[in-house]
Amino acid sequence: MSVHELRRKSGDSSEKITINLGVVDLGQIDLLVQEGFYSNRTDLIRTAIRNQLSTHAEVVRETVTRKAFVLGLEHYSRADLEALQSAGETLQIQVLGMASIADDVSPELARATIESVVVLGALHASKAVKAALADRIH
Repeated sequence: MSVHELRRKSGDSSEKITINLGVVDLGQIDLLVQEGFYSNRTDLIRTAIRNQLSTHAEVVRETVTRKAFVLGLEHYSRADLEALQSAGETLQIQVLGMASIADDVSPELARATIESVVVLGALHASKAVKAALADRIH
């Protein structure tokens, strides 16, 4: 079984972040919102981020390919990990996006089946599983 064969998780795929901006930058954002260029601050910030990601899209594509990342959402269920354990295989999680490990996965099962975790984005797992994998999360 390869990591690409595991089932995808449906649901929310966004993550809240906090940024600090200078008051002049914030004022300019508010001016553009007030003038109708953007519906709100978040709209401008998302647009700016998407523009930058578009500018660097080729570098992202090349790096994802070179480092063998899964791009998007990847969900690991207890059944997926139990199948790996039965086959005597381990998993190297490499995701650009979001990786989630089901809530019913025990810390012992996670340690037995997950060799390493590299997630650029967000890793969703129980506190116990994250603690069990702490030395394998890079």
